[in-house]
Amino acid sequence: MTTRFCVGTNDMSKPLSDHRTRRFLFQDMLFRGATRSFAFIVLALLVGIVISLTIGSMPAIKAFGFGFLTDDSWNPVTEKFGALVPIYGTLVTSAIALLIGIPVSFGIALFLTELSPKWLKRPLGIAVELLAGIPSIIYGMWGLFVFAPVFADHVEPWLIDTLGPLPIFGPLFQGAPMGIGMLTAGLILAIMVIPFIASVMRDVFEIVPPLLKESAYGLGATTWEVVWNVVLPYTKIGVVGSIMLGLGRALGETMAVTFVIGNAHQLSTSLLMPGNSISSALANEFTEADGVLYTSALIELGLILFFITFVVLALSKLLLMQLGKQEGKKS
Repeated sequence: MTTRFCVGTNDMSKPLSDHRTRRFLFQDMLFRGATRSFAFIVLALLVGIVISLTIGSMPAIKAFGFGFLTDDSWNPVTEKFGALVPIYGTLVTSAIALLIGIPVSFGIALFLTELSPKWLKRPLGIAVELLAGIPSIIYGMWGLFVFAPVFADHVEPWLIDTLGPLPIFGPLFQGAPMGIGMLTAGLILAIMVIPFIASVMRDVFEIVPPLLKESAYGLGATTWEVVWNVVLPYTKIGVVGSIMLGLGRALGETMAVTFVIGNAHQLSTSLLMPGNSISSALANEFTEADGVLYTSALIELGLILFFITFVVLALSKLLLMQLGKQEGKKS
């Protein structure tokens, strides 16, 4: 009887096992199909945005061709449009933001992970994260009504008197101290991207195994040597990712830049002079655009900004892949 019972049990468990296996296979197939659909939806949206921008900008592309990228004129009355000034303003303000934001963010992340006392680490980290959540229009209003007057009265005169007469960098700091301009926009952007870069850098610095740092300290290394020779090599991919995140935020920022850049379609070598960016031009003029060519020129500006962002993200991805390959070779 025992033998028959065991055989019967095995015979009964076999169809149950097959049924469970089929159910798991169905669930796995459903899960993979759903996630694949989500991925293709994102890809379809991306392609749709590119197609819609291209179609909308075709009148301007046909009218101006590649000269649209090198022309600095912008006259809606005569329907003469060029994208050089907005492109220049976008790239310059983003570069200023990164030149200031990267070292400051690195210092904040380094202090929070290596030097800060325990009682200060948590509230300071929360403060940095709260800065990342402030709306951009608040930064713009603060920059226009608080930062710009102080900058015009106390900082720009010093820059003009001290750096203006220099032979090479002097033309970058010449002009009237107005408070608004590309330098002010770059500084506001730097304040905006610092919390993002610092937060990501802090998180990647914290994943470094304590044993590696303690071993370096045990060998007599200083804090800077530990950071430079242990922490940065271990987290370089995350550090590059945080910088690219900040650059993406700087390239696409609209309201804060619109408040302080001056919104002037003029090309100047001085960073103190008003300028324009692609995002601020779209925010200021799109609702007032009259005529097919005017609207198409603004849409082409959006297409150019999309292309710039795509190129930056593609280059960052290639850089991250190259860093990953180097790590694989070393190991």
